[in-house]
Amino acid sequence: MAGTVPQHSTEAAEAAATPAQRAQSNFAVPDTAALVLLGTRDENLRAAEELLDADVHVRGNEITLTGDPADVAFAERVFAELVTLADRGQQVGPDTVRRTVAMLSAGASESPADVLSMDILSRRGRTIRPKTLNQKRYVDAIDKHTVVFGVGPAGTGKTYLAMAKAVQALQAKQVNRIILTRPAVEAGERLGFLPGTLYEKIDPYLRPLYDALHDMVDPESIPRLMQAGTIEIAPLAYMRGRTLNDAFIILDEAQNTTPEQMKMFLTRLGFGSKIVVTGDITQVDLPSGQRSGLRVVREILEGVADLHFATLTSHDVVRHKLVGDIVDAYEKWHAVQEAAGNGHVVGGQGRR
Repeated sequence: MAGTVPQHSTEAAEAAATPAQRAQSNFAVPDTAALVLLGTRDENLRAAEELLDADVHVRGNEITLTGDPADVAFAERVFAELVTLADRGQQVGPDTVRRTVAMLSAGASESPADVLSMDILSRRGRTIRPKTLNQKRYVDAIDKHTVVFGVGPAGTGKTYLAMAKAVQALQAKQVNRIILTRPAVEAGERLGFLPGTLYEKIDPYLRPLYDALHDMVDPESIPRLMQAGTIEIAPLAYMRGRTLNDAFIILDEAQNTTPEQMKMFLTRLGFGSKIVVTGDITQVDLPSGQRSGLRVVREILEGVADLHFATLTSHDVVRHKLVGDIVDAYEKWHAVQEAAGNGHVVGGQGRR
């Protein structure tokens, strides 16, 4: 556990009239952490009461937990992690409470306080950090391995965290440049029907990368960095025939590569470089009959050293909570369709 609650004492007493064992735990929260822990208008306390099976009562800066011994012990761990976060100066909100409960419920060995206080990049008072255990493991894998695949549904932070690690590596002079690329695959629209020059037609495909970059780098410096070649944002086709040395390279929307394109991209790796490949295998926009390079690459590269596959799920969605529920609903619907032999419906091979 990352921290222990100060002035803690536990009293367990067995009620004579009932066979069920009841436990009570009382502890005082440090004054410096009390306001942060409770939240604005006690919103954190309400979130804890909703998520925990133990009864929670607060008087001043003293918290009392009552209930079954296991429920009380679990609630103690939750509040200990939240106190540690507050002591570290971290913002604690209802979402923090929910994520702490989820991590402890999953039985992970990592401390939620350590996960939620891991800083990757800070800019103008805003800090980018992992918000779930799988996200932290994904970030750790990027540090440890040369090639990392981040696979998961929309909103799980696959690309955003990879971008933050790329900017961090550039700032630390671990690499000389950042290369961001996506396949320009038609998703319901055809490039030929879009107005403008070829660059203007391709630009919408690359816009999400620009948006993420603007959150992490001074927007005024981006044109200068791009002109100098320090940051390059280009379609995947522009990678062919190149060897990319001393670079942090991100391939986004990799589910829209063919196996041949995936091989082409991975073999661009040069000395001193790192590759992160991100994608969602449930959102393939390739024409019907074409295989996704992201779907088959794990089978091909399984067992290759210095390469890691990180899997993110709906539990790692960091957008609106409803996004995670939507992802779950589609997965359940897809499972029913597959069982009924209708897995081909809704947009080609896997757009479900």
